[in-house]
Amino acid sequence: MHHIDSQFYVTAFSSFSKAESIRCRLSTTDYRGSEILGISIAVQILIASFHLQRNQAKYMACVHDHSCEDHDCSSDWSLYKHIDIPKVSALNEAVTGSAKSVFKAWEQRLSSSEGILESNDGDPELIVFIPFTSDVKIKSISIVGGADGTSPSKMRAFINREGIDFSDAQSMQAIQEWDLAENLQGLLEYQTRYSRFQGVGNLTLHFTDNHGGDTSRIQYIGLKGEATQLKRDVVATIVYELMPNPSDHKAKSETGGGMSHVE
Repeated sequence: MHHIDSQFYVTAFSSFSKAESIRCRLSTTDYRGSEILGISIAVQILIASFHLQRNQAKYMACVHDHSCEDHDCSSDWSLYKHIDIPKVSALNEAVTGSAKSVFKAWEQRLSSSEGILESNDGDPELIVFIPFTSDVKIKSISIVGGADGTSPSKMRAFINREGIDFSDAQSMQAIQEWDLAENLQGLLEYQTRYSRFQGVGNLTLHFTDNHGGDTSRIQYIGLKGEATQLKRDVVATIVYELMPNPSDHKAKSETGGGMSHVE
């Protein structure tokens, strides 16, 4: 997986190596105090800048411009098969039920044969509710939007909260927010703060604005991460079975061999 600026690491590593080389020479070369101080400050700034940009890069969108066979973007990491698509829903969609059509295999991300998700005319906001068949850990999110300014420009995420409407979304603190670029080819992926996206039973995405279009259009939503092996309906059944039901338990009465309910 490569970051947006494909030359960033090459340039940064080259600069870092030069900086380290200068710093090493400073320890063995007899410069005057002022010269040493000036060069040392410049070197430290360069090194600090490199580390800062490297840390910031963790939260940048990534470019998906390679074959999936040898990378962690393979189908093994896709959460598509763990989405409970019949229960997917959206608010402010122009066509009821159209949100279900944007969840598909990555190879089909540019296909609109099954429809797209579009907001009502003059209102770019959308809320998409995404339930899973098992708890998942979400690593990244990819959004393929529409052309002519209809791609979403901002995205907010909430986890494990059902029934969020626009009023709720505006008053609630999102677990993470992103500024979105127009991603017509589906090559950008937005990294999550992974430690916050653990044990996710459902995900709500709030798209607050777009790039200037009259409506917002989404053709594909892709999620990557890991899923537990235990399905949510199985978990619910186990919890139910663990709860005692008085009608299922009987004991011999104190008088005779009759049966009585356990209190």
